[in-house]
Amino acid sequence: MRILIADDDPVSRRLLAALSERAGYEVVTAADGDAAWEVLQKADAPNLVTLDWIMPGLDGIDICRRLRAGPRDRPTYVIMVTSREGKQDVVAALGAGADDFVTKPFDTSELNARLAVGRRVIDLQCTLNDRITELSAAIEHVKTLQGIIPICMHCHKIHSDAESWQRIEQYIEAHSDAHFTHGLCPQCLEKHYPER
Repeated sequence: MRILIADDDPVSRRLLAALSERAGYEVVTAADGDAAWEVLQKADAPNLVTLDWIMPGLDGIDICRRLRAGPRDRPTYVIMVTSREGKQDVVAALGAGADDFVTKPFDTSELNARLAVGRRVIDLQCTLNDRITELSAAIEHVKTLQGIIPICMHCHKIHSDAESWQRIEQYIEAHSDAHFTHGLCPQCLEKHYPER
């Protein structure tokens, strides 16, 4: 899994990158908020993101708000990693759209655990998105005939919703994926073409 580490402090950025690489993540870094936002706009943007709060350009809060403001095709899990530590800071970050909050200096094992939680959440969201896509495709594909269908007992035409009578084949083709070809059963062949 790819992770974006956005931090203007080079020491923190290198430390987070080394920690993430040891944990098996493919690391992308950004030294300011504008560069981080640019990475997040790409089609292959990382799903897991650590953001510093205070950076040149866009700050971490701005990026969170922008991420959550519009629809996204892929889930993004954001961990705010910052030296800010007040309760109101945690509330502000989570309110802006961060999924987690870690204060600097951070404990390595705790950050690893939080990254693992982010990875699990992303995996679950991706699985759910896949199932929704499959279900939507199945619903789109399936057209069902249901309810009581009035049919003429002699000519077998169907009384449709449009208050008109139509051949059974036309009705079924319009309401399902079935297609018809015509032939003659032995009884009708004998009845209608006895001279053959």
